[in-house]
Amino acid sequence: MVLNKQKLQAVLSVEGKNTEFPFGLHIFESVASTNKTLWELLAQKPGSRCVVIAAEQTAGRGQWGRQWVSRQDGLYLSFGFAPQLDINSGYQLTLATAWGIAEQLRKYGVDVEIKWPNDLVLDGRKLGGILTETKVSAGKITQAVIGVGINWKNPVPSTGINLYSWNNRGNPTQISCLEKLAGIVLLGIDSGIQCLEREGVNILLSRYIKLLSNMGEQVHVNGDFSGTVVGVTATGNLHVRSSASDTLSVAPASIYLQPGTISLGYRKYKD
Repeated sequence: MVLNKQKLQAVLSVEGKNTEFPFGLHIFESVASTNKTLWELLAQKPGSRCVVIAAEQTAGRGQWGRQWVSRQDGLYLSFGFAPQLDINSGYQLTLATAWGIAEQLRKYGVDVEIKWPNDLVLDGRKLGGILTETKVSAGKITQAVIGVGINWKNPVPSTGINLYSWNNRGNPTQISCLEKLAGIVLLGIDSGIQCLEREGVNILLSRYIKLLSNMGEQVHVNGDFSGTVVGVTATGNLHVRSSASDTLSVAPASIYLQPGTISLGYRKYKD
């Protein structure tokens, strides 16, 4: 189902309290990847702010080159802009986006949490994911594309959940259509980026961690280290504190795991 552009713009106006959102909006029936399509549009107009939304992706991508199955009735969008961040701060865009979207959804009755580093979870299952891509010049991130996929009515695996079915299982929300979901997600991306740019990464991290589902989780690494998740760093690394109680232990007191080092996984459910 292709989004209605006028309806989405009306949602942004109402939910954004008439705030102007200066970006080009492009809606497609089908694309290989919204990120790829957006990069092509940005190449024609560098430095612009632009959004691409598609009813389906035929070659959707997740983190670390994984395939993102993007069937009809999901929300697949990409947001492109020029952040001017330091080259080592790129992952902060993913943290900001995850927090911003989760925080906005919670305002509408959807109790979303964040699973490190970039997944949105609902009732312990995957509701959506984020893929951030950047271009660098002279030590600065000069362009960024943030791709977001959210399950709306589309089929999902046993570790996933879609929002429409969750609504119909006695969890009523204020999100009644795909256009409203898209508007809320765009407002979330914008609010997350504003938090990062105006309040700084420390404030952003404190808010991100409050919604992190992995806090206090036990983690085992390479069979020789176990510990408890206690936080996330400004570069997106997972801070794990050792569980060893023996002061003579050779295990480090803490380790910091880069995104992609381990997968914290999901439980499988049967409805």
